[in-house]
Amino acid sequence: MSQNQTLPIVIIGTGLSGYTLARELRKLDGETPLVLITADDGRSYSKPMLSNGFAKGKTADELAQADADAQAGALSARIMTHTRVEAIEPEAGRVATDAGPVDYGRLILAWGADPIRIPLQGDGLEALYQVNDLKDYGRFREAATGARRVIILGAGLIGCEFANDLINGGFEVEVVAPDSRVLAALLPESASQAVCSGLAQAGVRFHLERSATAVHRTPDGVLVTLDDGTEIVADLGVAAVGLKPRTQLAHAAGLECGRGIQVNQYLETSMPNVYALGDCAEVCGHVLPYVMPLMAAGRALAKTLTRERTPVHYGSMPVTVKTPACPLAVCPPPADAEGQWWIEADGRNLRALFRSQEGNLLGFAVTGDCVGEKQSLSKEVPAILPA
Repeated sequence: MSQNQTLPIVIIGTGLSGYTLARELRKLDGETPLVLITADDGRSYSKPMLSNGFAKGKTADELAQADADAQAGALSARIMTHTRVEAIEPEAGRVATDAGPVDYGRLILAWGADPIRIPLQGDGLEALYQVNDLKDYGRFREAATGARRVIILGAGLIGCEFANDLINGGFEVEVVAPDSRVLAALLPESASQAVCSGLAQAGVRFHLERSATAVHRTPDGVLVTLDDGTEIVADLGVAAVGLKPRTQLAHAAGLECGRGIQVNQYLETSMPNVYALGDCAEVCGHVLPYVMPLMAAGRALAKTLTRERTPVHYGSMPVTVKTPACPLAVCPPPADAEGQWWIEADGRNLRALFRSQEGNLLGFAVTGDCVGEKQSLSKEVPAILPA
């Protein structure tokens, strides 16, 4: 037996990526030592649930599915909680942590992404929450107790989901974004208008083509100043302007990084025996911070680590956006795709199809009653990453 097989497989991160991989590994191999390292308490939860917890009346504890001890038992693994990774040492096959060094046979980086921080002035920034994990959600939910007015900075996927969730949770919600429309990076204009109309009818107030410049304390909450001088009073706020893959430690260790930690179709980094998946990984040029790619990567990598090298395959993978005020599913066309959008709409029931000049379907967006067509349309769209 080689040294790599006797040393543990070490997974850094106990989010959906880390635990998914660990579960898939244990389906195939119940013997190889397994260690998971996390900076938080190691509770298992579904990250997509964070943006509809208010409407469901769920606390952070209620969203948690299992604690670290239960997970350790189920996975026959050692889970190091509240442990910070300080460095990766690929040549030594070791991870340096604040709890001491951890040797590995294979190392998997599944530590996710960080929220992009907005440069703002003022003394009220602590009332502007970024909800990226269960702990963040718990802090935000506690701060929202007794609150009535919430301001959201950002009108992308997470900003719109939180706006809908908070409105359904009984809050007054105002959304500020520099874009001229919501979900601008994902949708054609008509689909953006449908979602915006649905959210506005539900009660969300939008300030588009505007940016926040400062957040100041007030006796009752915060005062947010926009770039046109508008002032918005709120009890607290949410910053939801996107995520940036965590690459700092990987880059310092000499791993090749671009937008994320660069890996091939086998999820191998530029260093032997070091892999990456999930929100921190750039797989053959793709950064896909969604559940379906993550699950596919976990299944493929588990086989590579235990049986045979297996490339990850990404199909068309449509994204369902949790905006019940206007249901939405989208499968964006490739950024460099040539073609045009074809739109059919009946109120907020919209079918938008992006076709090539030859008539091939390369992407789509469906809203309202048309969301039911998601699966059939997905079968026509080419795979993102063929096997």
